[in-house]
Amino acid sequence: MKRFSTSVAALIALTLLAAACGSDTKKADTATVTTGAAATTIAATTGGAGSTTSMSTAGTISVSTAATTAGTTAGTTTASTVASTTADTGATATSGGSSTTAAAGNAVSLDTNGDGKVVIGVATPGPRNDGAYYQALVDGVTKFAKDNGYAAPIIVDNIKPEEAATQLDGLARQNVDMIAVGAGEIADPLSDLTAKYPKIIWYCNCGGGFKKLPNLIQSGDDGSEIAYSAGVATGLLMQAKSQTKAAMIGNNNFNFEKESFGAFRLGLDAVDPSFQWTYVATGSFNDSAAATEAFNNLKDQGVGAIYPYLGGAHETVVKLSNQNNIITMSAGAAGACDRTDLKYDIAVKFDSGVYLKTILAEIQSGKLKRGETRKFHVGVDDNVGAVICHPTPDQTAKMKDAYAKIASGALNDAFGKVKAAAYAS
Repeated sequence: MKRFSTSVAALIALTLLAAACGSDTKKADTATVTTGAAATTIAATTGGAGSTTSMSTAGTISVSTAATTAGTTAGTTTASTVASTTADTGATATSGGSSTTAAAGNAVSLDTNGDGKVVIGVATPGPRNDGAYYQALVDGVTKFAKDNGYAAPIIVDNIKPEEAATQLDGLARQNVDMIAVGAGEIADPLSDLTAKYPKIIWYCNCGGGFKKLPNLIQSGDDGSEIAYSAGVATGLLMQAKSQTKAAMIGNNNFNFEKESFGAFRLGLDAVDPSFQWTYVATGSFNDSAAATEAFNNLKDQGVGAIYPYLGGAHETVVKLSNQNNIITMSAGAAGACDRTDLKYDIAVKFDSGVYLKTILAEIQSGKLKRGETRKFHVGVDDNVGAVICHPTPDQTAKMKDAYAKIASGALNDAFGKVKAAAYAS
């Protein structure tokens, strides 16, 4: 994983990261697909499908491991304040609505190689049809290309980190004008490739901490903001259904996962501090068997709400949640509330595909330039943060209050503590 889904860890992955009530996405329109390698699993150092790590205080996680990854699969970043500028390009954050951007520069053609057509390449470490973070980017690029009369994108999925340099180089050689990289875990070769192929517009939802490069456009969001809004939404639905236990199924306690669940807990506490909560590490974002085992263990413990912070295994948990009347939510993709094949109670939006729509528009208008980062904030940008799919008027009002609180900066100190605990080691 934007996801990702901080948390988020990207959104990515021109939208892991992708926060957007959107879909953990319907199947994409037709596009050229090149399979890179078998689906990758981030190496796990602790925990199996049944290992559970409980957190007893907000922002503190009782684990000793400090597994890290190059970026966030869920697409979230470690931005410290919601009041920061919305984009490094001079966009100004304004509470409660879409961000406003500085005056546009000169219009930019996406036909960077001058062959008379626009071809966008997409590279993801997970499957293009995962129904979550990776597919969000693929669908976003595919829709953008179709809407603008461009050629079908060239998609390379299931890229292993150790094969990223070869796969990305091969994609760059296919006369593409732009390449969208779906997650930080395959971004290491970008330092060399963005210089080797300077005509190509390179984009990455790389996640927090990835270095700036002169020919790389990045997107970012704040994992704590997103996860807090998800916690509030989950708590409100738990309250309505008289549930008391919530859980997150993730990979392996990566730092961005720690941030996401720490902030998720803050959101739950804002609704009812007595709610119980837990985190389960499966050792993979894409292992459906491990995710199923984790789900069954949580169900047996009476958990009434599950956040499947996963990539390829995401829909497996959603289906099981539907079958067992357990509250569930998306992990990045924006159209979850519109799905008819699966039922989502909450859309947790950090959708790399939706981000991409904004980013591509700003690139074309000249507002967003190579080497810059476009940041998305809950309560500021309409396409990021959690929404309840079918809220009551009271729930709508309380979610609006949560968004306003995030945007006001009132939670900055609490988010800072969550981040400090998550990234301390």
